[in-house]
Amino acid sequence: MKKIFAVLLLSLFNLLFSACASNQPDNKEEIPQIIDVKIHTEPETGIEPGKPVTIEAWVTQGSEYVDDADEVEFEIWNKTRPDDKHELIKGKLQGKGVYSIQKTFDAPGSYYVVSHVTARGMHNMPRKELTVTQK
Repeated sequence: MKKIFAVLLLSLFNLLFSACASNQPDNKEEIPQIIDVKIHTEPETGIEPGKPVTIEAWVTQGSEYVDDADEVEFEIWNKTRPDDKHELIKGKLQGKGVYSIQKTFDAPGSYYVVSHVTARGMHNMPRKELTVTQK
């Protein structure tokens, strides 16, 4: 008799908990893909002082171009001079997720370029090293 009572009690609890669980809303929110940012330069190599360089940030989210970034800025400084002032230049949308600036380097050296991209509630800031050489 005790066994039957225990089985019935366990069955009742199981039924009660499964009913409560089925009434819960489905809270499976889709997690958005992160924004991907790649820095490209033209020319890719052979950058010379006094000649303009196009620096681009290619911004995507999954397979989609990001043309609605809240902010795209390029931070540039001379790596070989730690006290060098960091320059911030706003990127302009060219289309298909490409934001760009024109930059002319005054002196040879190694430079860092960091693109600060804020889009769709995310921030990504990849860094690329450029070498400017005298011909």
